Amino acid sequence: MKRNTVVLLILILFSSCQKEDNDYFIKVSQNDQKLSVPSWNDWRSQHNEKGQTFEAYLKCKKATPNAFKKTIYLTQIGEFDELQTKQINLLKEYLSIFFQLDTKSYSSIATTSIPDHAKRIGQEGQEQLLTRYILDTVLMDKKSFDAVALMAISEKDLYPSPDWNYVFGQASYEKHVAVSSIYRFQDEALSESNFKLSLTRLLKVSSHEIGHMFGLNHCIDADCVMNGSNNMPETDRNSSRLCSKCQKKLHYNLKYDNLKRLKELIYFFKRNELPDELLLLEKDLSILQ
Repeated sequence: MKRNTVVLLILILFSSCQKEDNDYFIKVSQNDQKLSVPSWNDWRSQHNEKGQTFEAYLKCKKATPNAFKKTIYLTQIGEFDELQTKQINLLKEYLSIFFQLDTKSYSSIATTSIPDHAKRIGQEGQEQLLTRYILDTVLMDKKSFDAVALMAISEKDLYPSPDWNYVFGQASYEKHVAVSSIYRFQDEALSESNFKLSLTRLLKVSSHEIGHMFGLNHCIDADCVMNGSNNMPETDRNSSRLCSKCQKKLHYNLKYDNLKRLKELIYFFKRNELPDELLLLEKDLSILQ
């Protein structure tokens, strides 16, 4: 076969794949949910964000997998009981599906290894850890050569700076590291009765923070896991689903099979009995079929 013919066939195949992907995003956009009017203390009421176009996403700095860096790593900060460890294992599985990348665990980090100047006592009498120290020092020292992203999960509450009460999580766009806390997800103590609610919160916040590392800004286009959040009720209202525009951006970067990802997410939510998270994804699938 002549070289020009091979090149032509490759271009035709590439064009066909692009059309198939674009058709996917156009179809699932029918299932994008309109954003509700925010309350006075919600994120959008207090932050005037402009959103992120696809063209802006293409130009932004972001973590991008390659032949050498293609693994998401998780590490734990502090001591986790059996139920909490179960959640971390489910999170690991979920992130591998959500981003369609291999996800592995590092050894845990002792809270005692964090110096006193990066800790404080919060307004509720709880110990809090400074996110900036964790991102800049703890995680950068731990990050391996093949990590496209590194996510830490802390048992302790977090704060990003002295003027903030707390934060659910924080990510560094440039360094591709993030930290989130289970402290506020479990409503004082994790039990069988609140396990699913706490798990849902952990899945949302962790995928949100890693989404930032892959270049996604806060979404203002639709109900989306990339919506900003100021409080737990707002996090609970936000979807775990990426809207069609954010899906398009992430797919461009990570280049996964859209339908495979969707079906695996549906199976995960079914198996773990999370019906609210399942509902929108099953509707996506029904639109595509």
